[in-house]
Amino acid sequence: MRLSKAGENFIIREEGMVLHTYKDQIGVLTIGVGHTGPDVKEGQVITEDEARSIFRRDVERFENCVRKGVPNLRLEQCQFDALVSFAFNVGCGNFASSTLLKLLNQGKISEAAEQFQRWNKAGGKVLPVLTRRRAREARLFLTGQYVS
Repeated sequence: MRLSKAGENFIIREEGMVLHTYKDQIGVLTIGVGHTGPDVKEGQVITEDEARSIFRRDVERFENCVRKGVPNLRLEQCQFDALVSFAFNVGCGNFASSTLLKLLNQGKISEAAEQFQRWNKAGGKVLPVLTRRRAREARLFLTGQYVS
């Protein structure tokens, strides 16, 4: 399973697309669609095409992490997309160790969906923007509504 076009658009709306480097809410240097890492340099500027290309490469990593996390589950496309959005934001390590994933693999879908809201902090602080994002990811996961 791969992230759908609607899922890509969902993540882009959630993350935003910024064509120059900036520091995110906790001070991490970021560019494009939430891209971080050693290749991101202060003062860097990219084109929209470059941002989309980087995003696609990043998404592949998170698709793989979701597939690896739920190897025996048959997910709906909207569930897969919500999980990729979640992993994209919290990272594969946090996704892999999350109670959300444990409950999902136990077949406890509703209980797993409730876990999205627990991931609303960055740098130890509750961020309203993350609280709202998690609500939208949970809604996507449960209902298939790709609304940001």
